[in-house]
Amino acid sequence: MVRPSWDSYFMEIATVVAGRSTCLRRKVGAVLVKDRRLLTTGYNGAPSGLKHCREVGCLRREKNVPSGERHELCRGLHAEQNAIIQGALHGISIQGAILYCTHYPCSLCAKMLINSAIEKVVLKEGYPDGLAEQLFAEAGIEVVMLP
Repeated sequence: MVRPSWDSYFMEIATVVAGRSTCLRRKVGAVLVKDRRLLTTGYNGAPSGLKHCREVGCLRREKNVPSGERHELCRGLHAEQNAIIQGALHGISIQGAILYCTHYPCSLCAKMLINSAIEKVVLKEGYPDGLAEQLFAEAGIEVVMLP
């Protein structure tokens, strides 16, 4: 058996984390890693203690909102947001960490990641938000798309 690279290893963990997602449209998983150590995980879904989208429906789906637009119409948090929040909740510094995420972050998450001092973003799939790409480039954050 071939030993996976670090990028493959952490992306596989992010993919498993995405399996916990309660989103009806897209299952996203994220992990924050520093010095090859897993710091936090996050997946997209409703805030803790609130009903999940599969219980109450999806407003974005009902209004036929395209991906990458009108994020405020979603009751869920993004995987990247939840990974950042877990660090804050448990007193884990994510400064200098690498984000492994199953999908390209939206511009809202990109801004949060920039202010969290993330050093690098490693991705599995794209997402239609050109502003996020511009923000990462301007901030000097390396973005790598895995094959």
